Amino acid sequence: MTPAAQQTDDSPATRENLTELFRQAETAPEKFLIGAESEKIGVHTETGAPLEYSGDFSVGRVFSGLVRAHGWEPFGEVEGGPVLGLKRAGASITLEPGAQFELSGAPLPDLHAVAAEQAQHYAELEPITREMGLTWLMTGFHPLARLSDLPWVPKQRYPIMREYLPTQGSGALDMMQRTATVQANFDWSSEADGMRKMRVALRLSPLLQAMFANAPFLEGRASELLSQRGNVWLHMDPSRSGLIAPLWDTAEPGYQHYVDWALDAGMFLFRRNGRLLENTGQSFAEFMRDGFEGERATIGDFRLHLTTLFPEVRLKNTLEVRSCDNLPPELALSAIALWTGVLYDDAALGQAESLTEACTFEGYRAVRPELIRRGLATKLWGRVGWEWAERLLDIARGGLERRARRDGAGADERIYLAPSVELVARRAHPADDALQRFSAGDSILEATRLR
Repeated sequence: MTPAAQQTDDSPATRENLTELFRQAETAPEKFLIGAESEKIGVHTETGAPLEYSGDFSVGRVFSGLVRAHGWEPFGEVEGGPVLGLKRAGASITLEPGAQFELSGAPLPDLHAVAAEQAQHYAELEPITREMGLTWLMTGFHPLARLSDLPWVPKQRYPIMREYLPTQGSGALDMMQRTATVQANFDWSSEADGMRKMRVALRLSPLLQAMFANAPFLEGRASELLSQRGNVWLHMDPSRSGLIAPLWDTAEPGYQHYVDWALDAGMFLFRRNGRLLENTGQSFAEFMRDGFEGERATIGDFRLHLTTLFPEVRLKNTLEVRSCDNLPPELALSAIALWTGVLYDDAALGQAESLTEACTFEGYRAVRPELIRRGLATKLWGRVGWEWAERLLDIARGGLERRARRDGAGADERIYLAPSVELVARRAHPADDALQRFSAGDSILEATRLR
C-alpha cells in the first residue's frame, strides 16, 4: 500500500489504500465543526412558475445580485463555462439539477455560528428575491411542478445521470429535479468513532425523516403521503442509496466496510486530461480490476465516485446526514441541533446507540413506507414513533447541555431544539401544519412559502 503521505489523486486505487481517504479526515474532538446544508425551491410569487437556470426569472439573476451586493465569487466546472455556483469564505451556493438552490455553509464551531450564517444568507437573498417576485418554498418536494416544467442545470454529469439512473430506479428524475433537503456534516476522531457515529446515524435516519416529514403536496394537490421526497428515495438505485445494509450486521464496522459497499456501486464517469469519460457499465470494483478504455482507476476517480453515492448517511471527508426534507429555517436548524447533540457528545451517542439497538435493516425496510405515509404515528419496535422522538430529543438536549457552547446572552445550544420539542409535544409534523393551512384556504404556495 502506498504510504498516506505519498498518495495523490493520480495514485492507483486499491481496495486497501482507499481507506486512507477516511483516515486522513480524522479530526481531534476539540476541532470538531458543523457544516449545514439546505436546499430550497424557487417559484414566481404570482404564477407559481418554477425558477429557471437562465433568463430574467432565473438562478443566474439571483447569482448576479449576490455577486454584486455581497462579494460572492462565481465558479463553474471549466473556465469560461456555465456558472454553477458561488463561493465565499468557506461557504458555497450551488444548484441541484432542477435549479434547486443550495447553501453549503462553512464549517463552523457551534450552532450559534450556524444560526448566524443562516440568518445572513436569507438577509442577503431578500432584496433580489423581492426585486424578482420570487418566493422560496420550504418543502422537500416541488409541490406544483411536473418534471416537464423544470429546467436542467448544465452540469457535465447530469445528462449521464439523467439517462442512467432511471434504469436503476423509478424515482431517479424526481430525486434530481423535484426534491430538496436539509443536510449536515460532522467530524470524527478515529475509525471506531467515525463508524460508530455512522451506524447510529443510519439507525436514526428513518426516524428523523419521519419526524421532520415536510413534503405533502404533488403537482398542485395534497398527497396521501407526509413525504413525497421520502417516497422518491425508496425508488432509487439501491446500489448507491438507502441504509447501507452491510453496516448493520457487522459487530465492529470499519472504513473497509464502507469502501467495499462503495466499490459495488455503479459508476457514472471519470475524468482524464480535462476530458469526461462516461462509464455506466461498470461498478468501481470492476473498473479497478479491468480498467476502462485503457485507463486504470485512481484515488481521484474514487473521490469523484464517492460524490455520486447517495445513502442516508454518506462518508467523504465528513460524515453527512441526509435524511430530512427541506424545512423552514428554524426547523432546519432544530434538526441539525438534534444531530449535533447526539453525535458530538459521547454520553449522548451511547444513549442513542442503546435506544436503537433493536433496530434492524430488515425491520426498517418493512416499516419505511408507513413512516413516509403516516410519520411518527407509526409503531416501531414496540413503541409509537412519537415516543422515540421524545426520547431522542431528551438525549440530544443532554448532549447539547454538556457541550456548553453559549451565545452572547449566555444561552447554550439547547435553544435550537425548541421548535422540534413543540412539534412533538402537539403530535404534529411540519407537513401537518402545511396541510392545515391548505385546508383553511391557503394556496399550496402560501402553505409552503418561506415566512
